[in-house]
Amino acid sequence: MKPSPHSHLKFKICVSGAAETGHCAEGALEKAKELGREIVRRGAILVTGATTGFPFWSAIGAKEEGGISIGLSPAATEREHVERYQLPVDYMDMIIYTGFGYSGRNLLLTRSADAIIVGCGRMGTLNEFTIAYEDDKPIGILTGTGGTADMIKEIVDRSHRGPGKIVYDNDPAMLVEKVIALVRKEKVIEI
Repeated sequence: MKPSPHSHLKFKICVSGAAETGHCAEGALEKAKELGREIVRRGAILVTGATTGFPFWSAIGAKEEGGISIGLSPAATEREHVERYQLPVDYMDMIIYTGFGYSGRNLLLTRSADAIIVGCGRMGTLNEFTIAYEDDKPIGILTGTGGTADMIKEIVDRSHRGPGKIVYDNDPAMLVEKVIALVRKEKVIEI
């Protein structure tokens, strides 16, 4: 069987969540790590905001599984990333230095991914969620992790804008499977 000319393409799954995780539910960081592993197991690339906390733990999982981890930084340079923003460079195969601060980075981050998965979060996570929602992206919510992740269903219901392309699950493996199924429906080129 001849391989597809697009067989090199991979899905890009963004994991969004809190950089500061003191409010996260017990076990949330282990679930983040498992998200990273599951994304790689399904042949996808992990994309994060090149930050600490929940996304960082997903990057650890992705790298432990031998996958690719790409970060989009709010900083313009590596020095600014490390010194001004105090963000890590560990567990990243590549960091794209946007120079657009957090709000600009969030827009580029969500738009560069095929889907976004939200775990325990705060206001920045909610911002990434709303950008993805407005862009009609496939979205997965890892329930039971705390913070804004556990508020999103109610926010969506009370917003009277429709359900969006959102799936919910408290199991990382099941959630990634559901998100990949949504992404497959969106793709023009079959991967």
